[in-house]
Amino acid sequence: MAEKNISRRGALRLMAAASVAGAAGGFPRSLFSAPTNGKKPNVLFILTDDHRYDHMGCAGHPFIQTPNLDRLATQGVYFNNSFVTSSLCSPSRASFLTGQYAHTHGVQNNLTPWNNDNVTFLERFKQAGYDTAFLGKWHMPGELPKLRGVDEFVTFTVRGGQGQYWDCPLIVNGEDAMPNKRYITEELTDRAINFIDRDSDNPFCLYLSLKAAHHDWKPPTDLKDLYSDEELPLAEEADTWVTMTNGAVFCGTTGTLQYHYRNYCRVVTSVDRQVGRLLKLLDDKGLADNTIVVYAGDNGYFWGEHRKIDKRWAYEESIRVPFMIRAPGVVPDPGRKANQMALNIDLAPTLFDLAGIEPHAGMEGQSLAPILKNGRTPGREAWLYEYFKDYPYNVPAIQAIRTQNNIYIEYDSSRKPEYYDLKADPKEKHNLYDQLDAADISRYQQMIAALAKEGRL
Repeated sequence: MAEKNISRRGALRLMAAASVAGAAGGFPRSLFSAPTNGKKPNVLFILTDDHRYDHMGCAGHPFIQTPNLDRLATQGVYFNNSFVTSSLCSPSRASFLTGQYAHTHGVQNNLTPWNNDNVTFLERFKQAGYDTAFLGKWHMPGELPKLRGVDEFVTFTVRGGQGQYWDCPLIVNGEDAMPNKRYITEELTDRAINFIDRDSDNPFCLYLSLKAAHHDWKPPTDLKDLYSDEELPLAEEADTWVTMTNGAVFCGTTGTLQYHYRNYCRVVTSVDRQVGRLLKLLDDKGLADNTIVVYAGDNGYFWGEHRKIDKRWAYEESIRVPFMIRAPGVVPDPGRKANQMALNIDLAPTLFDLAGIEPHAGMEGQSLAPILKNGRTPGREAWLYEYFKDYPYNVPAIQAIRTQNNIYIEYDSSRKPEYYDLKADPKEKHNLYDQLDAADISRYQQMIAALAKEGRL
């Protein structure tokens, strides 16, 4: 019953790969140089919060207006089969920065602190001569980090690091400051524009980390009535008050599903508008052809599917995210949709590969650069999803193996394991666990053990 192309030999190959992942020799090295002008490429990484994979115009959403994200999709490679290895803000964001699973970088949930010994891709870019900045939501427990190799660090700690949409106090290079703009997404974009427009001959590596589209979903005033008349594409199992059942009250969703969903869509469109400002700046300054632009979300979000709100669970709506890379001079066929599985832990090794920077030991992701260059390049066969208990949320610890067409899920509780055939059952309605034989179950468990190195699960 298990997916046929994940053979016993394939499982052993995956285990062997897991044991050597992170060694510098395990990653492609400078497959190609930066675009043809010979300069080092700039890097702009835009990370949004809770932006689900299918909530963009280019993803087929029936009414969300995202013309600038759609433009990125047509000018680069749109990974429409992309995921996070932990569907939760803090561990996912740490994985983007480090190229590591949560069990390796140590930020296992929203309660475990960042380890300042972790190496980020910003540190490596600084060592390679880049001007670097981290602007926006940090949201990892403990004190603000001592980020090595970051020239400009702008963030916020209000509301437990979540920030707020309006009048959000900032911390600018360690000093308290008030924003210049009332709306946080616009304020952070202004600061990103100022950084790109700085007086420097060095290339830049900019990490723009937005609060949007996290709850409590407050759009700009000029978008407050957008989509008011649209018919909402909600799941058949969803209802008006699913926002207040099964512990959803902890997710900040008091009120009706329809009210929150419309505001979520408005906030996504507000993000798109700021992305448009950044793309226009790159065009106006003549930087577009030598700037790698990556857009991604830190996790997905349930809007009533499986009668759930929030994220955390290992279902598609929670673990899938938008992931687009525009790399002029690298992608021979812009506008391609890539079906190979891409992960948040792939960002750092991909950027290193594109910029010709030697990767450091310890990363567990893999470079997507070969797929950017050639759409027929094979992708990974499987990867590990992990969720560590995060109080007070009523979600057990989870380990799962996601392959191209299937997902196997185990819980650290009495909850029954799950197995879904995603081709036949993309909405994950029919649990086929009872149809697996002992050998199939053992194979998936071995893969979990192999990818969860050092027994940290």
